[in-house]
Amino acid sequence: MSIGQKQMHHQLGLTDEQVIEMYTYMLKARMFDERCFLLQRSGKIPFHVSGIGQETAQVAAAYALKKGTDYFLPYYRDYGFVLTVGMTLRELLLSVFLKAEDPNSGGRQLPGHFGSKKLNIVTGSSPVTTQVPHAVGFALGAKLQRKEFVSFVTFGDGSSNQGDFHEGCNFAGVHKLPVIFMCENNQYAISVPLHKQTAGSIAERALGYGFPGVKVDGRDALEVYRVVKEARERALRGEGPTLIEAVMYRISPHSTSDNDLLYRTREEVETNRERDGIPRLRNYMISCGIWSEDREAELAAQIKQELTEATDYAEQAPHPASEDTLLHVYGDGGGLQ
Repeated sequence: MSIGQKQMHHQLGLTDEQVIEMYTYMLKARMFDERCFLLQRSGKIPFHVSGIGQETAQVAAAYALKKGTDYFLPYYRDYGFVLTVGMTLRELLLSVFLKAEDPNSGGRQLPGHFGSKKLNIVTGSSPVTTQVPHAVGFALGAKLQRKEFVSFVTFGDGSSNQGDFHEGCNFAGVHKLPVIFMCENNQYAISVPLHKQTAGSIAERALGYGFPGVKVDGRDALEVYRVVKEARERALRGEGPTLIEAVMYRISPHSTSDNDLLYRTREEVETNRERDGIPRLRNYMISCGIWSEDREAELAAQIKQELTEATDYAEQAPHPASEDTLLHVYGDGGGLQ
């Protein structure tokens, strides 16, 4: 690796500390995900949807956005993203344990249905792709109210074939709205491989809606950061949306209810595990002289301790009361005649 390549993060305006922080969030998301698999297999939580293999793009994208200003509409694998914009391991563990203190839904939603008003994370829904037109609506609000923010929405490759995706892109293109669409193309729509669900390039679909589409290696943190940053700058200049196709691989099964070896081989999974973006960024940092094996061990131990404390807290926290089922479902009748 050349000297110029080694200092690529400096060329992008990132400090050594910021790159280390990005890596920290990626590792934190990975270790959270692995902990959830253990909790589900031991019968302590009912269900988990994994994002292993997708953390690099999620964290890098979050770093290119502006916390406290932009609005975020993540999809159900985006643990790395929500951790980076401000959610905590304790909050995520409260969610998977379905406890009353869960800030997303008070323990009443499936895990991965993120929502936080204080963090500008817009509440997600179970039907896939519904977040895309919602993101377009937030972008329309920004334009109508002349506010300086963008909306950022993620979804899987399977979602790019849903009507919501196309309707959202069409509306955003017509009105040149400040929205960034990022497809986390992990190669599978549950068990259906990309070549059986999509003809052509997902990124190139943007051309039909009148705005740029960019295909990027989702396992290259610095490249994802660059592309999302440029998309945000375009949006704020009034130049409209960008569709980003971040190509990656879902290393884990679709969920804890999925036997992925029924539709793909172990060799395929292991080959893609070797291309994982987290060790790729770690090796880059080591080559830059800003990371070491000792610091790696220290960070892993620190995250493990944080995870253990968060898990213990969430496991012991109270469940929602049965009567809370009706909270935020029906109005109180005020003003009705």
